[in-house]
Amino acid sequence: MSQDTLDLFATPPADAPPPPPPAPIGNDGGNGDGSLPLDRYAERAYLAYAMSVVKSRALPQVEDGMKPVQRRILFAMNEMRLAAGAKHVKSARVVGDVIGKYHPHGDSSVYDAMVRVAQDFSLRYPLVDGQGNFGSRDGDSAAAMRYTECRLTPIAELLLAEIDRDTVDFAPNYDGAFEEPKLLPARLPFVLLNGASGIAVGMATEIPPHNLREVAEATCHLIRHPEAGLDDILALLPGPDFPGGGQLISPPEAIRDAYAGGRGSLRLRARWRVEELARGQWRVIVHELPHGVSTAQVLAGIEAITNPQPRAGKKEVSQEQKQLKQLVLGVLETVRDESSEAEPVRIVLEPRSSRIDRDEFMAVLLAHTGLESSTSVNLTMIGRDGRPQQKNLVQILREWIDFRYVTVERRTRHRLSEVDRRIHILEGRMIAYLNIEEVIRVIRESDEPKPALIAAFGLSETQAEDILEIRLRQLARLEGFRIEKELAELKAEREGLQQLLDSRGMMTRLILREITDDAKKYGDARRTLIESVAPVAAAEISVADEPVTVIVSKNGWVRARQGHGIDPAAISYKAGDFAFALIETRTTWPLVVIDSNGRAYTVKVAELPGGRGDGTPITTLADFQDGGKLAQVLSARPDSSWMFANSGGYGFICTLADATSRQRAGKAFMTLEKGEKVLPPAPAHGEWIAAVSEHGRILVFARSEMKMQAGGRGVIVMALEAGEALAAVALPAAETGLKVEGGGRGGKTIIVEVKPGQLETLRHRRARKGMPLTPKIRPERLF
Repeated sequence: MSQDTLDLFATPPADAPPPPPPAPIGNDGGNGDGSLPLDRYAERAYLAYAMSVVKSRALPQVEDGMKPVQRRILFAMNEMRLAAGAKHVKSARVVGDVIGKYHPHGDSSVYDAMVRVAQDFSLRYPLVDGQGNFGSRDGDSAAAMRYTECRLTPIAELLLAEIDRDTVDFAPNYDGAFEEPKLLPARLPFVLLNGASGIAVGMATEIPPHNLREVAEATCHLIRHPEAGLDDILALLPGPDFPGGGQLISPPEAIRDAYAGGRGSLRLRARWRVEELARGQWRVIVHELPHGVSTAQVLAGIEAITNPQPRAGKKEVSQEQKQLKQLVLGVLETVRDESSEAEPVRIVLEPRSSRIDRDEFMAVLLAHTGLESSTSVNLTMIGRDGRPQQKNLVQILREWIDFRYVTVERRTRHRLSEVDRRIHILEGRMIAYLNIEEVIRVIRESDEPKPALIAAFGLSETQAEDILEIRLRQLARLEGFRIEKELAELKAEREGLQQLLDSRGMMTRLILREITDDAKKYGDARRTLIESVAPVAAAEISVADEPVTVIVSKNGWVRARQGHGIDPAAISYKAGDFAFALIETRTTWPLVVIDSNGRAYTVKVAELPGGRGDGTPITTLADFQDGGKLAQVLSARPDSSWMFANSGGYGFICTLADATSRQRAGKAFMTLEKGEKVLPPAPAHGEWIAAVSEHGRILVFARSEMKMQAGGRGVIVMALEAGEALAAVALPAAETGLKVEGGGRGGKTIIVEVKPGQLETLRHRRARKGMPLTPKIRPERLF
């Protein structure tokens, strides 16, 4: 988003003037008749939608780490007195209260949000204590809200304990009938403790969870040392701590980069142990999985490998799938899910043989299943200024510390005002106690006792009102001692509160003490092991290096047969189809297909269908773009050099690897003008380049004059006359010469042989017209 757009999210200062009313439609780019151009209307509507999604749905606040729906759920439960020690109530009751008072949206969205904050496998520190079926880590849905019950967890107190102490601002709800907090007065940085995940408009967030003790320690360090940098913080807060444990194997540099820039990718791995069995047998027990990976996903992944299904658009499984199946089944005998309530994750992996190397056994499974995966880091959130921004770790902590100073100061001022009000009341009672007889007389004899008391004893209206409402026994002698004692205590407290407000150092020490106490009360040990290990690369599936012949038909059907030297007459085709190319190649070499638009596609020779059938359409192996048709096909060693040319007279030399692509949609390779065709590629073996035109001219020049490039249009190969086209190119060796095949008079095929000695006589500079062939023919190919 642009800076101007981000400015729309900013929270205006308290003393800013109110914004002007929106301009009427028609006065702001309108048509003057109350209508609005469609582009202006769409811009307004989409911007309003974007702002709503970003600020009211998808991104958490840096102060409390909550999205609006989560904040409303917790506040509603707090208002319902559903603290950790309360009795569970039906979830439907909470959801109804939330959507009725604060969140005018569907009940399923509220219930889903409540279920998530209750799942101990989703949140590092769950905020709702659910009773009943709240889903499982395998993806099972929670029971309907009418069956489940809930209350707050003890740690939710860190978000709600100070809500009624004027620590945060409140705002009217959607209909103005109630008020709701704009933020929760979090006593710890919950945006880091539980993290967040969400997709907004033009931005997203993926904040990993962290360990409470480590976050508290890092926060305290930054409070004590405001100049501390990222490395100082990472020494105390080394990385994420996921609820399911696992192992973070990314190197320290990758972790630092993610926290420094607010974006990155981290590599996670399952944790396992080897169980020794009788007679030298063993098995692997996986007891922790990467965050976001379930037992069911791991089992499904292994099932997909060992029982592969044809991919979309294919009739049979590929050679690669077959080889991967063979690789995994070569080491794995069985896999079982033995997870239970006592052991939430227990996957049993039994090897094919006890003689298999244990490290190699796990390396195969880590490379091809969910036992090792990546998780993204995107520290995007709404900051203290109200703007969504991608922040680094130090920024997040500093903004939360600033927020905590504000909430503690507001809490202190709120308590000071309560103490002042109580002292004021007690001072009035003390006056009444010391003058009890006179007070009774004034009340008894006056028609308006309140103003009479004010006039007689110099009381305020509040004090006079209090005296008139208390019982006489509260002014007894014993009660007088209690008043004096409470007054002394309150005055001492007031002095302490005032000192706290006047001293930044005292407030800092208070905040540090509270953070430390909360960490001791709610903190726990780290669950995710951080230990850098090189990620396991996908095991290279070996393909047998064998000779094959690729058969391509004119209609684009392709297949492969083992061996070379196949008799073309022995090959059959579909009715109306015929041979386009027979290419002797090897299973380890790529097959490059060039379409009529000059786009290049790569097909693995080993994956071509074999047997005696008709093969498969080449369009099932490559996604031809923009109506492209099969133009040329070749296969060779990737490092072999080839000359590519078009009928417009341009060409270049490159290796076959330059024409390969990993994408099914291929890549732009040759630049063609309208009407130009791709000529058959020529292997670049010789030191001469020969080019023939359709009008029967031949040009020979040194290969050194030809440009090497990885694609594009190339350089002029041969100068052509108007309406003339380049017919073919070749790179003959000086000692072999070449042959030109074409049509002569009456359509008869003629082959003109250019002997080795003649090449020198035909030699010119590149981009010349060349010399006529004798006899005159219409060339079709060079060989």
